[in-house]
Amino acid sequence: MKFLILTEMDHVAYVKLHRPEMRNAFNPEMISEIIKTFLDLEKRQDLRAVVLQGEGKAFCAGGDLNWMKEMVNFSFEQNLQDSTVLFEMFEAIAHCTLPVIGLVHGAAFGGALGLIAACDEVIAEEGTQFCFSEVKLGIAPAVISAFVMRKANAGKVRPLMLSASVFNPHIAQQAGLVTEVVGHGEGHTALQKTLQPYLQAGPQAVRETKKLLNNLESLNWKQQKEATAKVIAERRASPEGQEGLRAFLEKREPSWRST
Repeated sequence: MKFLILTEMDHVAYVKLHRPEMRNAFNPEMISEIIKTFLDLEKRQDLRAVVLQGEGKAFCAGGDLNWMKEMVNFSFEQNLQDSTVLFEMFEAIAHCTLPVIGLVHGAAFGGALGLIAACDEVIAEEGTQFCFSEVKLGIAPAVISAFVMRKANAGKVRPLMLSASVFNPHIAQQAGLVTEVVGHGEGHTALQKTLQPYLQAGPQAVRETKKLLNNLESLNWKQQKEATAKVIAERRASPEGQEGLRAFLEKREPSWRST
């Protein structure tokens, strides 16, 4: 891959945005690589979690300026197709049934907030600047809004999206975009602590829980009743569920913690 670095260690995949000279701004090629990478990671039964981070001085500056210059000459149909692919990038991250942890530093502007919103948990270092910068350019944070609003506190995040104000990690945390704020340079240490509970949990239980949480919002009350009852019944009867319950009753470690 040209714009991503993918490494693996101890059942965790590390996806690093790799355009440091452009502050990891994404272009169509990077977007395609992110989609393919997360769709491929979704199929991996040996993984327990994914980490999304950026190379260099910033997490991500959003859309690449040269790409945005090209958009000026796009027709409506071209813009629609382009935006649909952008949505699919955020969707591939959000719908990956592996837990995705974002590690954010430096800056996260524009579409980078969509990447953050697609993550399940986000660690941000002190000094990071955040901004929904789109309205300053006369456009809108439209594609990312579907992901931001399903995660964030609407009362906190709406003014930020409407004003394009720059905000700090603590405001991002209050808005629900960031889970934990750590000192400058302490992100990787905090990440290892954050990963531990995911590595201790039943791998399939985590995946099925995330899948359920993603699906619930589209179901009516009756469908939620049926879906939730079905998932717990399946988990109780599954080999992993049986092993976990036996291990608890026998006061021993479940088998997945020894692999």
